[in-house]
Amino acid sequence: MNNFTKLLKQLTCISQSRWYWQFAITGCLFLLSIALYYQHMLDELPCVVCIQVRLLFSLLFVVAVAGLLTRGNRLIHAFINGAVLIIAVFFSERSYLLLGTERGFIFSDCGFDLGLPTWLAIEQWLPWLYRVETSCGYTPEIIFGITMAEALMAMSVVLVLISCCVFIASLFFKKTRL
Repeated sequence: MNNFTKLLKQLTCISQSRWYWQFAITGCLFLLSIALYYQHMLDELPCVVCIQVRLLFSLLFVVAVAGLLTRGNRLIHAFINGAVLIIAVFFSERSYLLLGTERGFIFSDCGFDLGLPTWLAIEQWLPWLYRVETSCGYTPEIIFGITMAEALMAMSVVLVLISCCVFIASLFFKKTRL
């Protein structure tokens, strides 16, 4: 068995473990908590892209819960890993837009409309979490001079790489014993 096959089997085993999905769930809750802390405690108001990132983390949370509950079904598991990859790609795109707007290499019209359909008025249902309160321009510094946009960009790249590898592994191997 070559090293690539061993790696794929190991990734399959990891993605089918409850710890993998629990880590994703905990990570989403942690990042949403940080966003709320910056918004409500430090008065760093969120822009439309920040809220879109929150929506992606919320969606990732729901998908991770589904992944945790359906670890035994190969077809559903592959679908869920594909959904995580798609969310990661959108997260990466939104993070790049936020970083580009902050650094000035992307000029975008960043208004107050989330772009959601009228039947999904989540900013009205949960305004404390999803209401856009300012225009894009900068993100606060988190630690050691690293801004929130820079941290989100780094996290999004890591998430894309991990979810891509896990998705590929989920397509090739059957359920492994945990």
